[in-house]
Amino acid sequence: MIRATPEIVQPASEQSFLLRAFGDEAFKAPYHFHVEYELTLILSGKGKRYIGNHMADFKAGDMVLVGANLPHCWKLVPEKQSDAKAIVIQFTADFLGEHFFDKPENAAIRSMFQKAVNGIWFDTECFAKVYAAILEMQQQDSFNTLISFLKILYQLSQSPKVVLLDKEPEVVRLSLVEQKRINPVLAYLVDNFRKQVSLNEAAALTNMTTNAFCKYFKKMTRKTFMEMVIQYRLNYATQQLIETDKPVSDIAFSSGFTDVSHFYKVFKSKMGLSPLGYRKKFMVAY
Repeated sequence: MIRATPEIVQPASEQSFLLRAFGDEAFKAPYHFHVEYELTLILSGKGKRYIGNHMADFKAGDMVLVGANLPHCWKLVPEKQSDAKAIVIQFTADFLGEHFFDKPENAAIRSMFQKAVNGIWFDTECFAKVYAAILEMQQQDSFNTLISFLKILYQLSQSPKVVLLDKEPEVVRLSLVEQKRINPVLAYLVDNFRKQVSLNEAAALTNMTTNAFCKYFKKMTRKTFMEMVIQYRLNYATQQLIETDKPVSDIAFSSGFTDVSHFYKVFKSKMGLSPLGYRKKFMVAY
């Protein structure tokens, strides 16, 4: 069973930040967190993006800045996409010195870092500019690479089209001890919501009784354990309804529901439409 534990990131000795290009192995990483900020650009591939308690679809052109200790992962859907590629830049808040971003000239970047606790999504226009700058960085020496990266951060801070993802990042505000306690549970949900989910197994990850765990989970996430499971399953189902022509019954089972009639009832209660009605509405809208 995968546990969300701190990832150790070590830049090369001649660099103050880490820039890496990945193939499909980047999307096999578990739900995890680390003290570094992380800028991820998706060059190809599609699936589900998990940022804190927020889950959404991603595809080529997706770009997100993740704040320090904000749990995250990207999962390919379908899982086998050998051409999937991503670029990841990781850096600490003090990678240029403890007080560098406290300077008045860096106010916009500092404000962006504060918002990154939610996770920040940038539009495709911004993605294109940043990707072009990264390609240029590959031809530069270390000094000019650093200057280019600062320009990228400033460009991101000036982007008018951004979306804050996890609107209530309660987990990030917890102590590191509490984060280590709740994150294995969230990782368990990310990895298993499409399968049989066990309350007992989730509670065992925190070394609590099921009753104590249920109270603890709601306090940490503001949702009950089953509300979170249903949220993940419905989010996955809506993607399948929109992007595939699979029968509703197949989508229900592949999303983790074991009874089609229950899926219809839950879907309509949460979404205000039946699964077929939702699919038809989306097709008309687009």
